Amino acid sequence: MPKTTPIAPRRHVIGVVCAALCAAAAAPLAWANDYPNKPVKLVVPYPPGGPTDIVARVVAQKLQEQMGQPFVIDNRPGAGANIGAEAVARSPADGYTLVVATTAHAINPSLFTKLNYSITKDFAPVSQLTSGPLVIVTHPATPANNVKELIALAKSKQGGLNYASSGNGQSTHLSAELFSASAGVKMAHVPYKGSAPALTDVMGGQADLMFDTMLSSMPHVKAGKLKALAVTSSQRSPSAPDIPTVAESGLPGYEAIAWNGVLAPAGTPKEVVDRLNAELKKALDNPEVKQRFEAQGFAAAWNTPTAYAGFLQAEVDKWGKVVKASGARID
Repeated sequence: MPKTTPIAPRRHVIGVVCAALCAAAAAPLAWANDYPNKPVKLVVPYPPGGPTDIVARVVAQKLQEQMGQPFVIDNRPGAGANIGAEAVARSPADGYTLVVATTAHAINPSLFTKLNYSITKDFAPVSQLTSGPLVIVTHPATPANNVKELIALAKSKQGGLNYASSGNGQSTHLSAELFSASAGVKMAHVPYKGSAPALTDVMGGQADLMFDTMLSSMPHVKAGKLKALAVTSSQRSPSAPDIPTVAESGLPGYEAIAWNGVLAPAGTPKEVVDRLNAELKKALDNPEVKQRFEAQGFAAAWNTPTAYAGFLQAEVDKWGKVVKASGARID
């Protein structure tokens, strides 16, 4: 007679299958609970010492304390913050390589004729970190003390006003373009290589105004070398509560913010993204972190991965329209 193989009892088979399914379901959770078990790289697409680098180091320190593994800052500046972002987009989707994104990454898809990554497709949003305004500054002798008077001055001056920026296509440029279009005024763009030389010419009267970060401008405002007219956020900044918003001082509906956030490569397990998001919430709720952000002109701005993804898409859409209207392009 042919040899037969015994058939396992039905209950035994079902038990084995259930155990296997339970183990498979528990595997991602176990991985998330074990994460991180080695150092995590936090790529900053800017040089050391700038606002984004400072924010990243504050966050990295807290995450290291909370999660028990080093969070190592890796500065990879260049190409309008694209070099660092592209490197992370091409990294393994395991949660061990992250990037600190900024407003520039929402601007770049429409500004650059060619990008080797997609900010909305090649990343898994983790959370926003900060939100902060730019500040409109002028020479102290400028005959405008608020946004309403600035708009009137621009309309009355033959040829309009000229404004300095820290570079073509940067937020200091496009925030002014958004203002110009919203107010219906003519303003000529004068790009510089960085904020420092641009501010020097505003203080010297060679440029009429500038939309700049609070970190670089406010020391000159406090020294009486510049006059601050308004901040570009929808609410006043805790760092300078006496300075009104653009919206409340002459141009309702205007808002332009600078922000930082954390992105992981697309495909990073949801459990890891959620773990990082929870740890970031804890870090951003820390009073010391909030105080250090405020010193940079930022407020802590945690949100869920889903909310951050929606925010990022809205920023890409918003700045895409501004870039198109301005005609700015970088090859």
